[in-house]
Amino acid sequence: MDSNALATLLPVIGMVIAFYFLIIRPQSERQKKHQATLAAMKRNDTVVLNSGVIGKVTRIEDAEVMVEVAAGVNIRVVKALITEVRTKGDPTPANDKAA
Repeated sequence: MDSNALATLLPVIGMVIAFYFLIIRPQSERQKKHQATLAAMKRNDTVVLNSGVIGKVTRIEDAEVMVEVAAGVNIRVVKALITEVRTKGDPTPANDKAA
């Protein structure tokens, strides 16, 4: 391979490396963290669904979770659609609105 061919391939190789470190790697780390969060989920945890609905976990199955969204109202949710898991020990933000 001559130096001219190497000079034309070098920017492409650099872009592939930058693409990996800026996009692919952070996304896979976020996905692993989300999977670990879902695996650690337990009964009575408060969850936020991707639609914005907040509820309490009442039962956990392999791929689905029963979430109580109101008193006596349970819905089945696919685990992958849970955005955030809030345990009882998590602090809640202060309400800054003046009464």
